[in-house]
Amino acid sequence: MDSTTLGVFVRRVRRQQQLTQQALAAAADVSTRFVHDLEHGKPTAALGLTLRVLAALGIEVQLVAPEDDVTP
Repeated sequence: MDSTTLGVFVRRVRRQQQLTQQALAAAADVSTRFVHDLEHGKPTAALGLTLRVLAALGIEVQLVAPEDDVTP
């Protein structure tokens, strides 16, 4: 996943929930400009603020470690 793909995903979920950027920003306690930048794939978007936006949308983040490639 890259910042552009994440932005498109966030925008799609926000629209499915019929939220404006302003409403989402208020729910996540971030600026409307931040939501705009995130949705447009800004690669330097702050992680903490991004996680707040995802949580406000009910998006769950999962981290998956790479499997060991060690052969016995």
